[in-house]
Amino acid sequence: MDARGRRLLVRADASTTLGAGHVMRTLTLAEAWRDRGGEALFVCREAPGNLGELVQARGHGLRLLPPEAVAPAQDALQTLQASADWRGAAPLDWALVDHYSLAADWERPWRGPAARVAAIDDLADRAHDVDLLLDQNLGRQATDYDALVPATARRLIGPTHALLRPEFAERRTASLARRANGELRHLVISMGGSDPGGATARCLAALAPAPALPLARVTVVLGPQAQTLAQVRRALAALPLPTELRLNEPDMASLLASADLALGAAGGSAWERCCLGLPTLLLVLADNQVPGARALAAQGAALSLGGPEELPQTLVPALQALSEPARLQPLSRAAAALCDGLGAARVVEALLDEGPGR
Repeated sequence: MDARGRRLLVRADASTTLGAGHVMRTLTLAEAWRDRGGEALFVCREAPGNLGELVQARGHGLRLLPPEAVAPAQDALQTLQASADWRGAAPLDWALVDHYSLAADWERPWRGPAARVAAIDDLADRAHDVDLLLDQNLGRQATDYDALVPATARRLIGPTHALLRPEFAERRTASLARRANGELRHLVISMGGSDPGGATARCLAALAPAPALPLARVTVVLGPQAQTLAQVRRALAALPLPTELRLNEPDMASLLASADLALGAAGGSAWERCCLGLPTLLLVLADNQVPGARALAAQGAALSLGGPEELPQTLVPALQALSEPARLQPLSRAAAALCDGLGAARVVEALLDEGPGR
């Protein structure tokens, strides 16, 4: 079955304060949908760092809402109005929302304008009126949504449904093969699209006074919404190690595949690292990342360093411990077992399996 002639509307936001995650993962889903012949329109609220240019550069439609946030039902009305010319008279196949501030009150007005409604959630803390619910987090159970979604709603749960770009699955085999020696030479530091709280510079500051480590190089990645470039440059200059700074890295899969260890946020990018079997030191940058960090650590797929304020006590001892090959390899195997990078294709298949709607 393909998606030829079928339409998907995506409501998601990105900004310098929200970060890039919601738009980036729905963009991955939209591209997998388009690969099957479908068409997608993004509706995003106008804000600094909204990633609208990227959406359009990837060949998808875009409508921007006014910058002021409104109540969920009003947001749904604005979205309906903004997309009216694209939707036409016939119902859409799917309206999908990925937004922590939007749930059932946003979804109900789409009954009729869309044949079916879907949501992406990470929190399991609010009700949804949907036909399909995706939560890609480790440790989440389908029963967590028993009181939150209709009994008929299909639930796609866990990192086997993580929305990763296809290049991660393409580089998986080679990335896993090169980890056989368990050496720690190349460290990649990446804190997500917006570098919340200046976490990257805080990592570098904690690393600077470290005793001798076997690292040959450190690569730092800053995303498109990061406002911390100046302070990161200053911190890099103080680091007594060969370093490289990459801005808006276009090929994250190849970079991560070349690394021996990542220091990264405990958000959606964790699944990119797992797909490639890249051992990770996790930094918790938001309260909603705590359960995911705990679940990854419990599975032996990562080591959690806690929050940025704990870095001076936790970072160097962790790096020293992982300098032993016997410590890196088990982390790599456990991480690789959680996610194979094919989640986007599975989610599109589920969207197509749901049929024409009710």
